[in-house]
Amino acid sequence: MYRLLPLSVIALALACAKSPDSDSTMDTGRAATAVATGRDGAAPITSGAPTTEGTMAPVSGGGAPTNPASATGASTGAAVIPGTANPARVPNEMGRIMVLEYHIIGDKDSQYGRERGHFRRDLELLYARGFRPVTMNQVLDRKINLARGLSPVVMVFDDASPEQFGYIDRNGKLETDPRTGMGIWLDFQKTHKEWGNTAVFCLLSGASAGHNFFGDKGIGGQKTEWRFPKIKWLADNGFELCNHTLWHAQLSKFPDAFVQQQIAQLQLAVDSAVPGYRIRSMALPQGLWPKNRALASRGSWTNPKDGKTTSYNYEVVFEVAGGPMRSPYDPAFNGLSTPRVQVIGNVIEQTIDKLEKAGNLYISDGNPSSVAKPAAVAAR
Repeated sequence: MYRLLPLSVIALALACAKSPDSDSTMDTGRAATAVATGRDGAAPITSGAPTTEGTMAPVSGGGAPTNPASATGASTGAAVIPGTANPARVPNEMGRIMVLEYHIIGDKDSQYGRERGHFRRDLELLYARGFRPVTMNQVLDRKINLARGLSPVVMVFDDASPEQFGYIDRNGKLETDPRTGMGIWLDFQKTHKEWGNTAVFCLLSGASAGHNFFGDKGIGGQKTEWRFPKIKWLADNGFELCNHTLWHAQLSKFPDAFVQQQIAQLQLAVDSAVPGYRIRSMALPQGLWPKNRALASRGSWTNPKDGKTTSYNYEVVFEVAGGPMRSPYDPAFNGLSTPRVQVIGNVIEQTIDKLEKAGNLYISDGNPSSVAKPAAVAAR
């Protein structure tokens, strides 16, 4: 997907209202030129000439961006998500949960892209096989309140591209572009009412190729002034916001101070769009850990211009691969190293089949006050 080498300096700004090549406090002589190999994560999305892949002109149609959150209460975990119970699915709330990783939703399938029709079929497959989306916050809080026989799936979208969430201006009224991932998601909800607004968006606010809060500077037909409203709409409608650093820097190649600045400045940008929003997770760009791994989840940065310090303390660090994660009820659950399944080909169906065959899939018992355990686990 993105094959840009990082520049020696990417100018960092406190607010994402500035372009990624504005003032920076980092060492102007530092360079990072290597592109990681042998990993499933996207290559760096750095400041510089935008790529052409995935650029999409606005099209007609689509629901209004003020679409209300699902009435199921799934985003807060306050109500049980309805569904048709499948008596053949034996409850097992100690089983594994798929955390699916998406990037571009566009014209074709690629290592970092999912063709629109295939994305729609992913949703249909998951629904038909008894899965319903939950956020990572619900997992952390152990509020996976699904009807008996249903299984949770965490849908995560990395890189904040315009192909994930785009607007169309119709005579001054903004509508969600039906060809973007969000447009497809909202359309799917029309016939699948319990498919809630429960996905996770891991954000960038200073990258190239329009990866700046879902598009800027006309890239993909998106205007810069639409960025903050998109972030606020996601938060207001129950979706979860996640930190993916400012411009997708390869954290393994930079000093500790730079790592903390990259993470803290994205948090500041989100706070500018949604004041007071609590981010609880971050996704490692390319799955690359900083030299000091602890800084991926906890650290701080002080702005030399005004002396203000921004601290972060996250409960989840998303890896770029690794397969389904453990249940939050499993003693071995570790949110600070959360594996994911990158959606390529028919990996979703293959993963479901494997988990079901092994009897190791999380299946709800429909009772939020109990934890269903297979006989072999309960006997330990």
